[in-house]
Amino acid sequence: MFVIGPRSFVFQNPDHQVVMPTAEADVAFGLGRFDLPIDEVRERVHKPQKAVGMDQYAQRPVQTLIGGQKQRIAIAGALAESSRLLLLDELTTYLDRDDQIGVLEAVRSVVGVPQKVTALWVTHRLEELEYADGATYMENGRVILSGSVAEVEAYIKLKQDELFNRKDSVR
Repeated sequence: MFVIGPRSFVFQNPDHQVVMPTAEADVAFGLGRFDLPIDEVRERVHKPQKAVGMDQYAQRPVQTLIGGQKQRIAIAGALAESSRLLLLDELTTYLDRDDQIGVLEAVRSVVGVPQKVTALWVTHRLEELEYADGATYMENGRVILSGSVAEVEAYIKLKQDELFNRKDSVR
């Protein structure tokens, strides 16, 4: 895949990505490479923090945030850089169920037409498909099927049924 334009990565372990002392400073971190006036920096930090539900945590030390909050800060940092494509690698791996849902809803709230942001994520959690507009199924590093969520879910179900039927016949 070749992508033109601003893009950002959000990794599975937020502790490897969230590096600044406060949530607000972390969101602003990537903006340091641009020569922006302070008012624009504030706007570019506040807007994505609000979009992911973390604006009330701006001054919190990052070490006091839980995993899902750190992930949302990492997403806000990517958005602050005006990224139009978020590449999300196993976004919910280290999170409990509530934080998983919170992070997925944060992503959903920032993608789409008004924001012109696309999220592409790699996951092994099939329950995350309910948050997707489309899906691609891969085996051994190769694309097997790409289409609607319903098509991919049906294919996975068929594969699971074949696997379980084979195991039952071996017994």
